[in-house]
Amino acid sequence: MSANPAVAPRPLEEYKSDEKPTWCPGCGDFGVLNGLYNAMRTKGYQTKDVVVVSGIGCSSRLPFFVSSYGFHGVHGRAMPIATGIKVANPDLKVLAMGGDGDAFAIGGGHFIHAARRNLDICYVIMDNNIYGLTKGQTSPTSNVGFVTKTTPKGTPDRPINPLLLAVAGGATFVARAFSGKPKELAELIVQGIDHNGFAVIDTYSPCPTFNKVNTFKAYRDQVADLPPEHDPSDLQQAIKAAASEDPLYLGVLYRQQGESFEDHIRAGQSGGEENAPAVLADLFERYS
Repeated sequence: MSANPAVAPRPLEEYKSDEKPTWCPGCGDFGVLNGLYNAMRTKGYQTKDVVVVSGIGCSSRLPFFVSSYGFHGVHGRAMPIATGIKVANPDLKVLAMGGDGDAFAIGGGHFIHAARRNLDICYVIMDNNIYGLTKGQTSPTSNVGFVTKTTPKGTPDRPINPLLLAVAGGATFVARAFSGKPKELAELIVQGIDHNGFAVIDTYSPCPTFNKVNTFKAYRDQVADLPPEHDPSDLQQAIKAAASEDPLYLGVLYRQQGESFEDHIRAGQSGGEENAPAVLADLFERYS
């Protein structure tokens, strides 16, 4: 299923569905969607070979706008759905797309276990530091003191650092992107797809409607590319870069090569489809 370098990239329009994006004007998710289109085009994928999975939220509408297979799930459940799809058909390229609330609040437990299992899934998180679909409440990545309708005096809760959480959880590809840099984002998505294991790309994707603090301008002033000497195979360097608040680093912070969850499944299999009846009979006998 890998793209053949000798084959010309497919037309970008091939990856766009007939549904028009319904996000607010200026939403950072437009940049993420374009990054995904360009990543799929770069890989030369046929849309039948790709599944885009999401949970609930503004960003989770994304599968509607891609002409591949898609699954719009329920809140926080992108990972269990993506896991089932990938295990059932490891030949599919499975991408999960969602927001910071979906990934790190109700979906936080699933996120950790997907990381420790090292599922061969690329998870692009559109991190806008707020709940946009439900009209502007604090999210797990909102900063202390963030004022919203439900926290008029500012939230006392400390934010989650998605990159530190991913590294500590066992993800083997951890990166940060910015939707204001869609070209670089597309390149990171390509690397995440190519990585054999759980790839996490936390993407700053500003919400212009409900978040007037974490804006495109604010992020442009805060972000910086990782220095050339950064070694993504060095865990300690990755942790230091992930913890940095000035600047907020963009790029691949951590990458570890190794076997994915699917590799272990394949290693434990004793045959192909011809063995399926015996496997099912054994399962029925054990659990009936």
